[in-house]
Amino acid sequence: MPLDDHAPTLAQKAAALNERYRHHSATAVLERALKDPEVGDLALVSSFGAESVVLLHLVSVIAPGTPVLFIDTRMLFAETLAYQQELAATLNLTDIRTIRADLTLVNRDDPDGTLNQFSTDACCAIRKVAPLEQALKGFDGWITGRKRFQNADRAAIDFFEVEGDRRLKVNPLAHWDRSDLEEYMVNNRLPRHPLVSKGYPSIGCAPCTTPVNPGEDPRAGRWRGSAKVECGIHFINGRMVRGPLPAEEAQAASEDKENAA
Repeated sequence: MPLDDHAPTLAQKAAALNERYRHHSATAVLERALKDPEVGDLALVSSFGAESVVLLHLVSVIAPGTPVLFIDTRMLFAETLAYQQELAATLNLTDIRTIRADLTLVNRDDPDGTLNQFSTDACCAIRKVAPLEQALKGFDGWITGRKRFQNADRAAIDFFEVEGDRRLKVNPLAHWDRSDLEEYMVNNRLPRHPLVSKGYPSIGCAPCTTPVNPGEDPRAGRWRGSAKVECGIHFINGRMVRGPLPAEEAQAASEDKENAA
């Protein structure tokens, strides 16, 4: 079948969807995105972190059969793994898929589990970015919990974004602030991640997450002491990435680790 030269590009499709749903609520955007043929097949990607329960609950109400992809880096807090099991049991989600990195690659590139000490980007690429890219094959887009208030890099995100020419990214909570999240969790009596009460308002892997002091930015405990603000699923070094690190960066990380040995 010949290609339709008049078919909209993915960027044009995202722009049209943003215009269509510009004045809709988060719930309406999520509900319609899951049913709009222009959007296609979606999966929800969840870290089961401090704020994840809001989006998970919304999906459980609207479309509980939506695939939920949970990336287990094998470096998560024990509390996160327990919380994931709790939410899986209490929310009416019927298709939770645990995604893990290929152990052959992990054993090759990070045999002693210390790569995060030399290159957090390379570690995230192996344990998060690459397995997620594999898991997203076959989907037209994915749903995220990203919000504008979280950091400067997210300040202008819209409901619909594109990842190059690969797929759509749907951010139904883009315009919510922290008070919206808190109100939703209270009103719906949702269970909290157990580390939140211990000073962790943003939760990633155990080696790279610390408690946050009063008055600090909620994400200050993520990769503390470095300029890194994203795990690589959305950004690496300030740019969008959907696959492993470029070869020269991965090689540099490997050399740094060998030199430190």
